[in-house]
Amino acid sequence: MSPGEYARVERERRFLLEGPPAAASVTAARVITDRYLPGTRLRLRRSERRDGGGPELKLTQKIPAERPGAVQGFITNTYLSPAEYDLLASLPAAVLTKTRLSVPPLGVDVFGGPLAGLVLAEAEFDSDEAALAFVPPVGCVAEVTEDVRFTGGSLVTTSRRTLAGWLGEYGIRLG
Repeated sequence: MSPGEYARVERERRFLLEGPPAAASVTAARVITDRYLPGTRLRLRRSERRDGGGPELKLTQKIPAERPGAVQGFITNTYLSPAEYDLLASLPAAVLTKTRLSVPPLGVDVFGGPLAGLVLAEAEFDSDEAALAFVPPVGCVAEVTEDVRFTGGSLVTTSRRTLAGWLGEYGIRLG
């Protein structure tokens, strides 16, 4: 697939952290609920800022890249009205919740539910060169950019026991 009028290339690198960042380093926080529609490449997202304001509602399609590295593939976002979101939210889905903390240049996801204790950081880039040149900040335990187990589509169906095993491979103990 080639980029079209609406799809854009998504470049990101992902890192495991031992824990959440210090509160003083956080510039913004959002509570995110992702609904992955089974059998599709579609994700319905509700993102609410902790400091108020209306929610951001969107439907996302991700088409994975066929090569390793920071290019994750193509991503298309469609922003939704509350009525559109509610209609799509009535479809069966696997649900993932997390709090996204902005710690520039990273977005740090602190997971809840059965994934409580998982902390993933990601950085997004405008070019392959910028992605390759990025040096992760201190506190990044391991890079998991190419480990598909640490993508939302995989994590949404992961049990706590399975997650503990995956983290153990990187020397992280799930409490």
